[in-house]
Amino acid sequence: MKVAISIPDSVFQEAEQASKRLRMSRSRLYSQAVEEFVRKHRGQSVCDALRTVYGQEPSEIDPVLTELQARALREKW
Repeated sequence: MKVAISIPDSVFQEAEQASKRLRMSRSRLYSQAVEEFVRKHRGQSVCDALRTVYGQEPSEIDPVLTELQARALREKW
């Protein structure tokens, strides 16, 4: 698919240099860059939702549960 975008001249120049250095086409360079960006941020909405939930709830372990776990480990070993 062909797409027209606007980017700062400095970014374009660096991308041109990178594509020459890496011996890849400009299209391939931009495609890989966008693919990596999308992959990196794909789970962002999930992380944001988890931060919202856990930001409202206490994250401490119940002291009774901690004691029971410790006791179980002592008995096992």
